[in-house]
Amino acid sequence: MTRLRLLLSLLLTCAAFTAGPALAQHTVIQQENVRYDYAQVLRVTPVYQTLTATRTEQRCEPVAEDKSRLSRAVGALKDALRRDDKPAPGNCQSVSVEREFRRPIAYDVDYVYKGAKFRSRLPEDPGNRLRIRIAITPAVPGATTP
Repeated sequence: MTRLRLLLSLLLTCAAFTAGPALAQHTVIQQENVRYDYAQVLRVTPVYQTLTATRTEQRCEPVAEDKSRLSRAVGALKDALRRDDKPAPGNCQSVSVEREFRRPIAYDVDYVYKGAKFRSRLPEDPGNRLRIRIAITPAVPGATTP
């Protein structure tokens, strides 16, 4: 047993001596320091997408009827008793009707942080203040910048 312990301690000592100088030569530089803060929102401008939809509608011109008091009263009674919304029979044709719809797809946000003004396009309205990510990385001479 003592021989095994001696061999194990010898291996651990050798490993510590060989790893020590290698670790001393390698310097680790932290990539970046990150923190979060809030910026004051100055203005929010919606960015709209305009969509055009076309649908076909039935347009009918009513048949010319007798304009007597009796026929008008009968027509009003028929309209009141009619349960469906079908137009009165007459000259009908299909007509294409175009409609435009606008919907917000993003928001251009102007904000200020410590006296500096910024603008970003965001997917939603942030309200009065905007949570921002602040990352600071040292400029090391000779290092490549992304």
